[in-house]
Amino acid sequence: MSMQPITPRAPSISVIVPVCGRRAELRSLYAQYKSGIEAIGLPFEFIFVIDGNRTDATHTLNELLQEGEDLTVISLTRSFGEAAALMAGFERAQGTLIVTLPAYHQIDAQDIPQLVAALGSSDMAIGHRSPRYGNAWDRMRRSAFHGLVNFVTGSRLRDIGCGARAMRRQVFEEMDLYGDQHRFMAILASRLGFRVSEVAMRQSPKDRLERVYRPKEYAHHVLDLFSIFFLVRFTKRPLRFFGMLGAATFGIGALLITFLSVQRLFFDEKLSDRPALLLAALLVVLGMQVFALGLLGELIIFTHARGMKDYRVQEVIQYPETVAVSVEDIEVAPEADVEDGCNREIRQTASPPAVTA
Repeated sequence: MSMQPITPRAPSISVIVPVCGRRAELRSLYAQYKSGIEAIGLPFEFIFVIDGNRTDATHTLNELLQEGEDLTVISLTRSFGEAAALMAGFERAQGTLIVTLPAYHQIDAQDIPQLVAALGSSDMAIGHRSPRYGNAWDRMRRSAFHGLVNFVTGSRLRDIGCGARAMRRQVFEEMDLYGDQHRFMAILASRLGFRVSEVAMRQSPKDRLERVYRPKEYAHHVLDLFSIFFLVRFTKRPLRFFGMLGAATFGIGALLITFLSVQRLFFDEKLSDRPALLLAALLVVLGMQVFALGLLGELIIFTHARGMKDYRVQEVIQYPETVAVSVEDIEVAPEADVEDGCNREIRQTASPPAVTA
């Protein structure tokens, strides 16, 4: 009797861990994450993406592979950032559910099943560390940043810096990440029409890093926020942004020119040696150029509009077509075929329940 080889089950959950600048000891971290994922009860895979030259991380992961742990380790040629590392991991992921976890202690791994369970009513779930540790300055800084993000994007998120996320595969397939946009994944997913929810997760006791952000990092965050604002609001409508900006600039310049002209014609004010005239002319020209830039963007989008899909289909319900019946197959009850001088038409249609595609 020949033994049939056992075919391993395809993973349902792909866990992607980007290993970047900030990282903890990966052996203990992997053990905690694995324990939390195993509690879900579905087949899984772990994918570690090493962003650049991380000798200590590479050595630890190689030891785990030699010990028989089922891991996939991806090493990038240089440091491309966390967003690129996540995309590289997703390209090799097989699961229908994608879980991203940070390479350092941030959340309690025992709460990972709650994060994945939230996908029953949403397409993407992000962790919200609660209760959140930190001093008064940290709380004020986080509140100010999230308040600005929510005001600009219209979202209601409380912890966009949490690296614990769970999502359906379709979310990653529709999303292109670059730069530092991994922080705004929930906002980008919401813009694409996916349902996003937050899940309260206990903060890890080891997440006690007190960082002092330099002014350069604050400037980078503001620029990233501006790019997200433009992507969320005006990606398909550039004329609304550049048109409003250009019209406002042109209007200010035109009013200033009108004011100067009235002074010259009726109050005999000279225009020579007046910087206001040069400023007004500059505003008018600049406003026209900005407006033209938005119009050019609209023309580009219109040219490629046929190949662009600006919607996502959630569900299709299809009813069967009407069944054609010949006249010979129709049975007409006696004394019921004529009523008030009008012929009664009888149609037969199939009536099975609706089919969900």
